[in-house]
Amino acid sequence: MKAGDGRRETGGGKNSRLSMTFARLRAQGRTGLIPYITAGDPHPRHTVALMHALVEGGADLVELGVPFSDPMADGPVIQRACERALAHDTHLRQVLDQVAQFRRRDPHTPVILMGYLNPIETMGLGDFARRARDSGVDGVLIVDLAAEEAPELTPALKAEGLDCIFLLAPTSTVPRIRLIAGESSGYLYYVSLKGVTGARTLDVASVKSRLAEVRACTELPIAVGFGVRDAKTAAALGRMADAVVVGSALVSEIEKFKSRPAVLPRKLSAKLRSMRNALDSLPASRLASPDSRPLTPVPRSL
Repeated sequence: MKAGDGRRETGGGKNSRLSMTFARLRAQGRTGLIPYITAGDPHPRHTVALMHALVEGGADLVELGVPFSDPMADGPVIQRACERALAHDTHLRQVLDQVAQFRRRDPHTPVILMGYLNPIETMGLGDFARRARDSGVDGVLIVDLAAEEAPELTPALKAEGLDCIFLLAPTSTVPRIRLIAGESSGYLYYVSLKGVTGARTLDVASVKSRLAEVRACTELPIAVGFGVRDAKTAAALGRMADAVVVGSALVSEIEKFKSRPAVLPRKLSAKLRSMRNALDSLPASRLASPDSRPLTPVPRSL
């Protein structure tokens, strides 16, 4: 049986791993935790073990970065991770093989591939979509795919049951939010600050105000990332988001201990567990707040 069989409708849908995960989180009154690591960092042979360690640390979804030579949206930490991975010849087919290997032990945790369009175009869109489906990938976030260009590419991905996740910038206008939300499935990834991944300045009040605008345009879950460095910032964003994404803080741990890879699963799991505990300490009553996370989604037609 293929790794992707038996768990989703064509184009994602309510029975997909991703949809069921967010439905479970909503029913439990919990904020999702989405860690990011770069596949192949510090070496391809460690990637699957690190993915399992993230789940053990409390991950609800895993974002797996596809290394690319020009990661324009990423800061120095993830740029160096891509360089380490590419130095070991990590490529897209290998990343898909790693997801398939992860699936042998974990058939439940959604996996999102995050990366850039060039490696997908090099493989061929249709071939990539089929291989991703068969490997057990649940969704794709293509950083440099503009919403205006999405209709040319996303139908092929959605036809294979892959959700298409898009980034929302702090500067996105309401018409643009609606455009991006209309092309998205699975969840929306709201960028909490201007700049690249790993930036330090986080204005929580501004994020709260912007999320209210986003929720008026879509019923999709909203994950918030960029600038999440520790349990405190994770909890602050967890009060208003459906999920929190943490990337550079984890990749920094990998860089710090890259010469001691045996300790990395424990280090990443512990780092993530502190954030999971902080999120789980939040009161479930925050879900009822009219300016944070409404229990009844706003209709798409608004």
